Amino acid sequence: MRKKSPPALTSALDSERDRNFVASLGKGLEVLTCFSRQASKLTLSEVARLTGSSPASARRSLYTLHALDYLESDGKRFWVGPRALLVAHAYLSSRPTPQLAQPLLDALSERTRQSATLGKLVGDDVLIIARSTARRSLSTGLGIGSRLPAYCSAIGRALLASLPPAEAERRVRAMERAPLTPRTVHDVRGVLECVALGRRQGWSASDGELELGVRSMAVPAFDRDGTTIGALSISVRAERMTMAEFRDAFLPVLLKARDRLAERLVKE
Repeated sequence: MRKKSPPALTSALDSERDRNFVASLGKGLEVLTCFSRQASKLTLSEVARLTGSSPASARRSLYTLHALDYLESDGKRFWVGPRALLVAHAYLSSRPTPQLAQPLLDALSERTRQSATLGKLVGDDVLIIARSTARRSLSTGLGIGSRLPAYCSAIGRALLASLPPAEAERRVRAMERAPLTPRTVHDVRGVLECVALGRRQGWSASDGELELGVRSMAVPAFDRDGTTIGALSISVRAERMTMAEFRDAFLPVLLKARDRLAERLVKE
C-alpha cells in the first residue's frame, strides 16, 4: 500500500509555484520516515512502494541517506542508523512541550500505574512526543516517535475534536480507515460521531479499537492562550475495569495533569 504523504508535503510537491521548496529533500525525508517496527529493513523496491516514489528517485534518496550515515545497508536492504536520532533529538531538546510534559506524565503514570502519553496530530496520525510507561505495560510497544491512527485512537479523536468541525470532517473523510480489530469504528459516520461526542464532553475514548482488551481515554491539552498543543491519554487493561469505572477513576487525574501542563507552558 502506498504511504500517504503529509498534507503539507503533498501540497508543496504539487505546487510548481513554490520555488523555495526542495522536492528532493522532501522525498529524502519521506524515505527516512517510512521505516517502522513492521518494516525495519527494506529493499529499494519496498521503499519505492511505501513512499510512492519511482525506483530511480528512491535509489537516489537511499544512496544519499546511506552516504550521510542516516541509513545502514548490507547491499540489498536498508535500515535506519543511529545518526537519525539527531533529528529526533533536535526536536525533543529544543521544544518546551516534551520537556515540560515528561515529569507530569511520569507522575501521572506513577499515581495511576498506567501508561500516559502526550501526542500531536501530524497528517492522518498522532505522533507521540512524550510517554511514560507503567509497570503494567501494554503489548502495543509504543514509544516516543510512534504513530497512532487518528480515527480510532482516543488521543487522535481528542485532537480531531479540537479542530473546527468542518476541518475535522474533511480530514476524516480523506484518511485511510482500516478496521484494526473487530471493535474498530472506521466508517466516516461512526468516526465523526465519536469525534463529535468527544467535542461535547471534553474527552474521547477508544475501547478495544486499537488493540483488543485495551481501553484508552484522552483529553486535549492547551497552552496558556488556550491553543491546542496536543492531547494527553491514559490506557488500561479491559479486565481491570469497565469503561465507566475507568472514566470515573482516571478522568479527574488526567484533567489535572492537563491543567498543570497548561500552567507551565508558554505559547510555542
